[in-house]
Amino acid sequence: MKAAQSLLALASREGVRACFANPGTSEMHLVAALDSAPAIRPVLCLFEGVATGAADGYGRMAEAPALTLLHLGPGLSNGLANLHNAYRAKTPIVSLVGEHATYHRANNPPLASDIVSIARPVSSWLKTVEAPDQLLGLALEAIEAARNAGPATLILPADVAWSDEELAAPRSRARPEETLDTTYLEEAASLLGPRTVLLLGGRFLSASACSAAHRIGAKTGALVLIETFPARVRREGPAAALRRLPYLSEMAASTLSNIDTIILAGAAYPVAFFALPGRPTKLAPDHARVLDLAARGANMERTLNTLASILQAPAIEPSIVERPARPENGGAIDPVALAQIIAATLPEHAIVCDESNTAGLFCYDAAAGAAPHDWLTLTGGSIGQGLPLATGAAVACPDRRVLALEADGSALYTIQALWTQAREGLNVTNVILNNGAYAILRLEMMRAGINELSEAASALFDLKRPAIDFCAIARGFGVPAERVETPAKLVAALERSYAAPGPALIEVMIR
Repeated sequence: MKAAQSLLALASREGVRACFANPGTSEMHLVAALDSAPAIRPVLCLFEGVATGAADGYGRMAEAPALTLLHLGPGLSNGLANLHNAYRAKTPIVSLVGEHATYHRANNPPLASDIVSIARPVSSWLKTVEAPDQLLGLALEAIEAARNAGPATLILPADVAWSDEELAAPRSRARPEETLDTTYLEEAASLLGPRTVLLLGGRFLSASACSAAHRIGAKTGALVLIETFPARVRREGPAAALRRLPYLSEMAASTLSNIDTIILAGAAYPVAFFALPGRPTKLAPDHARVLDLAARGANMERTLNTLASILQAPAIEPSIVERPARPENGGAIDPVALAQIIAATLPEHAIVCDESNTAGLFCYDAAAGAAPHDWLTLTGGSIGQGLPLATGAAVACPDRRVLALEADGSALYTIQALWTQAREGLNVTNVILNNGAYAILRLEMMRAGINELSEAASALFDLKRPAIDFCAIARGFGVPAERVETPAKLVAALERSYAAPGPALIEVMIR
């Protein structure tokens, strides 16, 4: 299995430090070879969707590739939803997908499948190793592609992995220096004004990038917005108040209705998530001019700071922002009280992984006044990302508290992530927002023009028959848990979880 060992040695040399795995027989030699690469932390996940989601959270926070180790086409298929989210976020991930031995594929064994076709929609780069002498060159290509463009998939037949051929590792290639075409920036500077929107996006909106955009908006009067579901935003200082483009297409179209110029800074052109009767699909006016400052994934910090310099946009004096007060009233927890509590208690430099959907609607805006933190969202819209994303973020940043804001229905897609959190001792506070329903689907039903739910439709959105005991599930996976029904109890539970090492789950009963 020298080939497998050589592959992991190369990955380690290239800065890979984590492998999120749910392996099978075809991957046994890679599993055995992990001991030869002690710098790579193996993390067992009980479901492939947890492995791919955790690799996404790791890659977003570490800004370096993680490995996933997946078993053939079915294993890859189980992880596909969160690879879709990672593909939209352009997260650096290298998926190692085991394949049957090259000489066994012709026998059409029971687990044979078209792995290439399964992987293609979620891969920025995709190749199969057909012989040991190809392995290390293709592995290096995969790592480089993941760094530059997002998830890469390397399909590895078992007989290649177990080969004992001596393989020479290719040299690391110097990363080309990114050039910045200031022609576009000069044009953007001339277009910025009160009827312009500067839409921010990309892999990571740093505090410096957000601050530069905030200064640009203050100088020119342009509307500065962050894309609806950003991969990662650092929130601190005056720029923490930058808002996101609303999710609901009618609200987003209203926000952009007076815009005649769209300047894209790492974001895609704004379109609706879904087509609905009588609703717009393109969210900006048809006549609006579009200027793309840089390809997605480019260095937005450098781009925006250069544009701010061209405009001579002055620094904005930080104002004294008081943390939101904790709710003093008793009673039930509603979305407004939840947002206020999260903002009031969030630890400094926390990482928020937000899949809160309807119950957490106000949390992002409320947290503008919270302690400095990073906010990660559901980039591709495929639910079941929040708990795995938080798991990977905690592996990448072990000294920071991770807060998973998770809707009850979404949590059940990948609830197995709790076991990995317990096994690895990860500092994750999982807040399950239990309203007993797929409430987002009720909202979407009304937006589709169906205002009265039939008995059958109501049954498909209901999660109360029987009621789900998230605390019992968490304890079964080894995570301490408690249920809260009042604001005061939620505050106390959050503070206990932040003060104690390891994971915790808080089931919040939402009214």
